Amino acid sequence: MTHSSLSSHELDFIDDDEFHEECGVVGVWTTQDAASLTALGLHALQHRGQEASGIVTYDGNQFHTHRGLGLVGEVFDDPRVIASLPGGMGIGHNRYATTGETQLRNVQPLYGDFEFGGFAVAHNGNLTNAQLLKQSLVRRGCLFQSSTDSEVFIHLIAISLYSNVIDRFIDAIKQVQGAYSLVALSKDMLIAARDPLGVRPLILGKLPYSQDKNSWVVASETCALSSMGADFLRDIEPGEVIIIDQDGVRSIHPFSDNTSSRFCIFEYVYFARPDSVIENKSVYIARKKIGAELAKESHVEADVVVPVPDSGVPAAIGYAEASNIPFELGIIRSHYIGRTFIEPTDQIRNLGVKLKHATNRAVINGKRVILIDDSIVRGTTSKKIVEMVRAAGATEVHLRIASPPTQHSCFYGIDTPAEEKLLAHTHSIDEMCKLIGADSLGFVSADGLYRALEEEKRNNPNPQYCDACFTGDYPIPLTDHDMQLVKSK
Repeated sequence: MTHSSLSSHELDFIDDDEFHEECGVVGVWTTQDAASLTALGLHALQHRGQEASGIVTYDGNQFHTHRGLGLVGEVFDDPRVIASLPGGMGIGHNRYATTGETQLRNVQPLYGDFEFGGFAVAHNGNLTNAQLLKQSLVRRGCLFQSSTDSEVFIHLIAISLYSNVIDRFIDAIKQVQGAYSLVALSKDMLIAARDPLGVRPLILGKLPYSQDKNSWVVASETCALSSMGADFLRDIEPGEVIIIDQDGVRSIHPFSDNTSSRFCIFEYVYFARPDSVIENKSVYIARKKIGAELAKESHVEADVVVPVPDSGVPAAIGYAEASNIPFELGIIRSHYIGRTFIEPTDQIRNLGVKLKHATNRAVINGKRVILIDDSIVRGTTSKKIVEMVRAAGATEVHLRIASPPTQHSCFYGIDTPAEEKLLAHTHSIDEMCKLIGADSLGFVSADGLYRALEEEKRNNPNPQYCDACFTGDYPIPLTDHDMQLVKSK
């Protein structure tokens, strides 16, 4: 998604120089109040998408839907909205648009009436052959109501020749390429699935306090379970389909090839909430270890370690502990910026970083400062923060990044700029340092990042994670993208 698809009143006036979250999904089965629990889970997953939110429930007789633009608290702030979503089964979705405009028609979960009854689906990720499939589906007479790639699932299920819901669902996911964590709801079951490489996260939990012993939760991250009072059971495996119905939970592995997992490594760097546990690893501890690796690889003499909040905090703690340099909150972030009615002129955008971040001069003035951030995208925000820290009296500013240089775009559900807009794609580290205005610039190496995640190093012939944004090694074919390249030639 680009800014050209948004009106001026939908734009933040802060500088848009960061990776944007993907989406968050929640599913609840057989509780007394699925809508309220789903909303609680979506609140905990707000960091994964702030543009829109939606919930679909089923009460045993009919489906109920409410979707809206805005944060979860804005969409579901009225108790009458939750009351309009009765039933013990539900799915929910937080959206950040990686495909499709920010319009109500693109807000998930998507719902359709089929010959077998109602069916709703919510999707985190991105399909890399969605346009090719859409062209084929349109030729067969399918009418698309949205511009999001997630609607492809609805139509593939609709035209499937298989007789039951599960077989239709499996038929659909076998035709798509890309990254997906799905939750889906029919009148008889809750379905959850991950793509064969498990690029996006999805976990299974249990509600211990429910009177119904057969009460289950699926969600993007464990932090959602905490807010719902659910217990974590396990990660849903790559390529696994979980079916939850009145008989309990059963598992299907419809993909015959035993491809190794390629979970998104950037979840540990930035996207996941620090208190989540993903793939049996604490995100917070992983980020501290990344900071420690960064200190080993890119040490510099300094007086204070300062994180760029909030995402740089755990790595900065790890860096400070490993280097024995004091950690200080030298930059304070405001959490109350949000969207604005102010016209986003260039002058306002230039002031935006100062509204989002303020320097704590008392711990910076006269000090040699090591700034820790999670990544560099375009570099404009990094440049302004370095300028702010110098203006607060820092004698030296050394920028350290808790990820390798981001040189390539993501096609698997993270909204990233085109490669030519990524600073690391067009400039060397020395050139980046000069443009940003730091005294030095260092990134953790790919092997250092893997070591922080308890691997000896990156296995180059068969990488343990998806790290395409750093390496350009795309594990899933980029069918639509490659077609566009051919057409443009």
